[in-house]
Amino acid sequence: MASLICAALLFAGYRKEKTALLFWASLGFIGLALNNILLFVDLIILPAYDLFLWRTMAALVGMVLLLYGLIRETK
Repeated sequence: MASLICAALLFAGYRKEKTALLFWASLGFIGLALNNILLFVDLIILPAYDLFLWRTMAALVGMVLLLYGLIRETK
């Protein structure tokens, strides 16, 4: 829940300021929010299914987007 709120606030800041780092950070936090949603689905809603790979891929994509934005904007 917290990562989804962070993503929304970062995206709202991006719409106001048009700073590329805010855009990449909001995309990264969307990936982390998706990871949290998949964790809830995996452990609570569908405990019989293993969503570890999907959760890990969502977190990886989120972190890669965040890292890419940080590297790109600090050049």
